[in-house]
Amino acid sequence: MRVVIAEDLALLRDGLIRLLQAHDCEVVAAVESGPELLAALLEHRPDVAVVDVRLPPTFTDEGLQAAIEARRQVPGLPILVLSQHVEQLYARELLSDDGGAVGYLLKDRVFDIGQFIDAVRRVAAGGTAMDPAVISQLLAKHDDGPLAALTPREREVLGEMAEGRSNSAIAGRLFITDKAVSKHINNIFTKLDLPPSTDDSRRVLAVLAYLNR
Repeated sequence: MRVVIAEDLALLRDGLIRLLQAHDCEVVAAVESGPELLAALLEHRPDVAVVDVRLPPTFTDEGLQAAIEARRQVPGLPILVLSQHVEQLYARELLSDDGGAVGYLLKDRVFDIGQFIDAVRRVAAGGTAMDPAVISQLLAKHDDGPLAALTPREREVLGEMAEGRSNSAIAGRLFITDKAVSKHINNIFTKLDLPPSTDDSRRVLAVLAYLNR
């Protein structure tokens, strides 16, 4: 798997390189600024890019904007964003593209090596990887909207969906049957006025895009 890394902190950048290389990834570029990132993404067209949101020269949203521009030019280019905090605006911008192959993790998740590598591989495969803390904040911000109609179990299922899990994976985590999961998902789509879909990535993006309005 070919990877581009964008991280301005040299220590973390070196750590990411070593971690990914140890898990059979080829780091084709490791850059520290937004302009360098865009150039590297367009040149290498990697299997996945691991991108810090805040990069030089402005330290605002340089990394995200470079990633979004690269996806405009190379539709579906897999991007896994790392952020120090939950930035709802950034999450909305990233998820506004319904092409899949996107992820949003807090940097703390990098220390859980198994979870981080799983997220990298999931995004590279065209799936979605969302940090539970991001999902929790998105849900909390909409308690007075349509989400208020969801039952506690439906909210649990929605959170699992948003993390990119399949129906069978959700059933295993919540100790319920696949049939029960399907029923809860149908109820969620109905209550949120979202059409059901058999595509896991698209359904997750649809739900999160709705929550992030």
